[in-house]
Amino acid sequence: MSMKQINMFPQEGSTEDKSRYTSKVESPIYEPKQRQPHAFECFNKSKAIELLSKIERSAVSEDEKKMLREAASRHIVFNYEKMADYYAHASPKMQSLMEDSALVIIDFEKAIDDGFVRLCQDLKDQYREEYPDAE
Repeated sequence: MSMKQINMFPQEGSTEDKSRYTSKVESPIYEPKQRQPHAFECFNKSKAIELLSKIERSAVSEDEKKMLREAASRHIVFNYEKMADYYAHASPKMQSLMEDSALVIIDFEKAIDDGFVRLCQDLKDQYREEYPDAE
């Protein structure tokens, strides 16, 4: 089975360039469900728990274990659809905390200000610099 090669940087103006990219971006509109999921339905910690168990059984130093314990949290998997449902039914204080943690992004400009989409903004700025007449 052969892998199809994808040119990640097609030449400007090429057919591939025109068909793969667009400058128009629209935010998806999400319709929340009627039921607020339980908070524990919004994430899965099984991989993190498995890693924590291995870390505790290991013979590495306590400082190394502390570092690895912190890193294990990267393996928590969030269900953002359920997170959006939870947010829709949450108290204003909980909604604010969820926004601060970028569990939901309601205000794109605030997300940029908070640094959650800095790369996106950097790319947007660079694009505008290179193509000032583009929409």
